Amino acid sequence: MTDLIQRLKKFNGPLLPDMVQLKYEAMAQSPFRFLRGTCHLFYEDLANSSPLPLAPLTWVCGDLHMENFGSYKGDNKLVYFDLNDFDESVLAPATWEVVRMVTSIFVAFDTLNIEPVKAENMAQLYVRSYAQTLAHGKAISLDPRTADGIVCDFLTRAAKRTVRDVIRKRTVKKKKRLLLSLADERHFKLDKQLRKKLKDHINEWIKTSNEGPYNFEVIGSVFRLAGTGSIGVKRYLLLLKSTNTKSRYLFLDMKQARPSCVQPNVPVQQLQWETEAARIIAVQQRMQNVCASLLSTTTFEGESYVLQELQPVKDTIEVKLLRENYRDMYVVIDNMGMLTASAQLRSGGIQGSSIIDDLMAFGKTEGWQDAIVSYARNYASRIKDMYNEYLRAYREGAFVSA
Repeated sequence: MTDLIQRLKKFNGPLLPDMVQLKYEAMAQSPFRFLRGTCHLFYEDLANSSPLPLAPLTWVCGDLHMENFGSYKGDNKLVYFDLNDFDESVLAPATWEVVRMVTSIFVAFDTLNIEPVKAENMAQLYVRSYAQTLAHGKAISLDPRTADGIVCDFLTRAAKRTVRDVIRKRTVKKKKRLLLSLADERHFKLDKQLRKKLKDHINEWIKTSNEGPYNFEVIGSVFRLAGTGSIGVKRYLLLLKSTNTKSRYLFLDMKQARPSCVQPNVPVQQLQWETEAARIIAVQQRMQNVCASLLSTTTFEGESYVLQELQPVKDTIEVKLLRENYRDMYVVIDNMGMLTASAQLRSGGIQGSSIIDDLMAFGKTEGWQDAIVSYARNYASRIKDMYNEYLRAYREGAFVSA
């Protein structure tokens, strides 16, 4: 068994065995899906090589790549485009976030067979946009009024979607009752006992939590599959119905919170959080301009979970959508650099992160940008080699569960 296979099996060993097989299947689809499913490998290798110049400490989402930006409806009911995955969030050097994102650009462009020169240009653009935003010292947000190009179109379409769209997509009607659909390939049936426990637990959360939706109750639940890196964690989708308004529903996403895979590799003292879910939503609240509706935590059967509303507008930019239009690609990458820096500025000076003055000074310095692009370019090549090794092992049955 090779070192790569051992590392993958060790990391994924604690996950749900039947679901982790789906994760392995997803990772075999392309080098980009492999990158998304192996965040732990990236930071293990980064920590062991120590190639980057010193940088200020910031809060980071930890697993930043091109498809971890997307639209969502904030708790103020407006639609935003921003970073949207904080499962691996920690306090780390600012460049750790940036170099993973730049690596994802190189890997995505190679996966889509886009010319290397375009990948190089986009990597430079992202780093330049990031540095300029830091240097200005002011966090910027994107909504339909401030966005341009494909991001504006994306948000405008998203804002028109309604809860009814989600109902049509994820439910079926039987005997005048609305049920979560098991025809959706991402929904799996739960056993009766677990469904009852979830129902009782969330109904109690609704009654006792300040973040819970008033006058709602659980009427259904399924196991939910989503993402790549998070496949294998416990995740549930709950359908809630209003107790005083006819035909009013909510969808609640309940996702198990595991320790960050970045934390063992980052040489920085971390805060002692009450739970992993508390860490995730605290960093999310610091880095996002406006957070998603119903964002909260709960502890179920001794494990912590992040709760938030599953929304009709939440969606991500898929890299394959950018392949045909270089101008659209330019605007999106420029926005992503700006949003990365804005999230770090927004959380500046909080519990160990560098103050905005230090982030501004770092944005104005030179030298670190070339080091990031160089490392990302080389590591993207390593990702491709690891993917090919993984694909051979996967096809030979090395990851088939006994």
